[in-house]
Amino acid sequence: MRDENGWTASAEAWIADMNGDDGDWSRQCVLDAPMTARALAAPVGRMLDVGCGEGRFCRKLAAHGIAAVGLDPVPALLESARARHPDGPGGAGAYLCGHAEALPFAASSFDLVVSYLTLIDIDDCAAAVAEMSRVLTPGGRLLVANLAPHFTASSGGWTEDAEGHPLFSIDRYYEARSEWFSWRGINVRNWHRPLSLYMEAFLSAGLALTHFDEPRAAGTDERAVRYRRVPWFVIMEWRKPA
Repeated sequence: MRDENGWTASAEAWIADMNGDDGDWSRQCVLDAPMTARALAAPVGRMLDVGCGEGRFCRKLAAHGIAAVGLDPVPALLESARARHPDGPGGAGAYLCGHAEALPFAASSFDLVVSYLTLIDIDDCAAAVAEMSRVLTPGGRLLVANLAPHFTASSGGWTEDAEGHPLFSIDRYYEARSEWFSWRGINVRNWHRPLSLYMEAFLSAGLALTHFDEPRAAGTDERAVRYRRVPWFVIMEWRKPA
């Protein structure tokens, strides 16, 4: 079995870290609200969540009546997704094992394709974006949340200047590279790519950018204030020409 960049071994810890439908702090306080709002901004007949993991975002959108289909390469995550998905649009069987670089669907199968923090895990990002575009219906939307390249280019994270002021350092921004990251029992390989590489992949797939955002954390606690000092995430919506 492929290691899937550490996700197979990290599946149990990831499921625990997502805390059911709540998600981790960054999803709760930064990404969920704008991602849900964009997904619901236009009518959706059928949605594909690429890299759905344990199915949390599929469940969130299924609650709004969207027929959410999830795809992930890690069987343990899919088992958890199937067990937790409510009866209703999409159903408990709407989770398939597969890879973003070779989606097992016919062309023009989905009105909405979602990539919620998955592009950083995919080795061949351009192939994955091309496949997501292929399965979109004409006029369909590709909704992406990704770690901000300025964050993934970190060369040590937060430091301090000579006067003790906090600084966030980055280096080797233009160099696409993968690194291993570990937290709370999760050990996975993520990719840093400059924003230009991502934009080239979307444009080469014939998509048109219709929305771009760098969402900020809500709240006044120390973590939220720190999140608002550095762009941690980007949200993009791309449309396939009709």
